[in-house]
Amino acid sequence: YRGVYVASLDEPGKQRLLDTETAAVVASRHLFFVQQGTLFGQGFDMDRLELVGSPVSIAEHVALATGLNLAAVSSSAAGPLAYRTGDAGGQRQFLWFDRSGKRVGTVGDLDVENPYNPQLSPDGQRVALNRTMNGNADIWLLDTGSGVLSRFTFDRVLDAYPIWSPDARRLVFGSNRTGVVDLYEKPVSGVGMEDLLLATPQAKVPLDWSPDGRFLLYRVEPRAASYDLWALPMEGDEKPFPIVQTNFDERDGQFSPDGRWIAYESNQSGRFEIYVQSFPAGGGKWQMSTNGCAQVRWRRDGKELFCIGLDGRLLAVPFQVGSDGQAVEPSSPVALFATRIPGGAIQGAFRQQYAVSPDGQRFLINSLIAGAASPITLVLNWRPRP
Repeated sequence: YRGVYVASLDEPGKQRLLDTETAAVVASRHLFFVQQGTLFGQGFDMDRLELVGSPVSIAEHVALATGLNLAAVSSSAAGPLAYRTGDAGGQRQFLWFDRSGKRVGTVGDLDVENPYNPQLSPDGQRVALNRTMNGNADIWLLDTGSGVLSRFTFDRVLDAYPIWSPDARRLVFGSNRTGVVDLYEKPVSGVGMEDLLLATPQAKVPLDWSPDGRFLLYRVEPRAASYDLWALPMEGDEKPFPIVQTNFDERDGQFSPDGRWIAYESNQSGRFEIYVQSFPAGGGKWQMSTNGCAQVRWRRDGKELFCIGLDGRLLAVPFQVGSDGQAVEPSSPVALFATRIPGGAIQGAFRQQYAVSPDGQRFLINSLIAGAASPITLVLNWRPRP
């Protein structure tokens, strides 16, 4: 969030900070990046990890997610370049839906400042979320009854990814105050100092707090584009330990209501699916979804999982725990209704964009309600003019 790095996959540790502060992609020996809404292309030396020549303007008014260093630009090694102009996200609002997809309530006002990463408090009275104001991403608290928003963090850096303690008295969040996203804790009352929980060289995103308060689940990115799941003990020696550590992406883990299981998404099959494994000892793992799913959540009684299908529909996955208490027996996923979650099922750097009521009958969804997306422009065989 303080610049764009490029790193070598062949030489671990070899990386370089580029002179740009927005998202960038490398393809066909060129770097494509956005500055102040303009898409540029510039030569790039893949061996030296250095920019070559001068940047060339390609398109203006490219869509950006304000304050998040995300641009609607993509490319491939073969050379095609795609981008979108206009508004990257449109207007959003937190809406309650029942299991049939009927809208049954609204929380807060229409927000054009890209709210994301909503976390419903255990008592259901507040939503902790991220909101960007004047280019600065902070954590805010939204009262589900009155709809009043109050600011929770005030640093002039990224403060993001809030999660509630089981007693709803504290929030843990990620912040890049030292140049890398570390984990911090702060009382919800605002009384008391923010405490640094965990600082490591890798970026970390908090995911969930175990129901008994003993463990904090988070994800790290030790290798390029590959997330792993780790747990931080909140008492005792407080030494982190890995939960799922592979060459694939494991993301957005969630503790079961009894704390015995962890549900998460992984792309080990070639697409993202939902898996459940025991905690803390990984004695077994079961695939819960069948046709692609992400953004997993538990029902409060632990008898059902929810996730967002790759087509944007909210799915319910009923299951049972075997008689020996050591195995999970999932049933076929059931499609409930189509959502309008900005960005769809796979959220990139973000986490789940919805929350579930304790009885599993209502869903508070960060919904796109206005601002139709502009067409995607595809550029083939792009080369700078001589």
